[in-house]
Amino acid sequence: MDATTHITERRHMGERRASQRSATTGKQMSAVDWIAMTLLIVGGLNWGLVGLFNFDLVATLFGQMSPISRIVYSLVGLSALYSIYTASKMGSRHG
Repeated sequence: MDATTHITERRHMGERRASQRSATTGKQMSAVDWIAMTLLIVGGLNWGLVGLFNFDLVATLFGQMSPISRIVYSLVGLSALYSIYTASKMGSRHG
């Protein structure tokens, strides 16, 4: 095996790995997917702080059950519902 063959084989292996990655992940994440994931992370971190330290970051930043806090909590909940929907859609596609 000469050096040229080795380089060519490595280049094809990288292309094959890239195509497998896109096949397993499906389509790219949309803006709604990114927003939902970000809100779920915020909600998860907030609940972690509540559970570990009895500290509600959202309430501290925006006030205890203020309109803004209620909006943040509602958006986190809607993000969870959206994630359940997308997860069930992915599960039925691969199942």
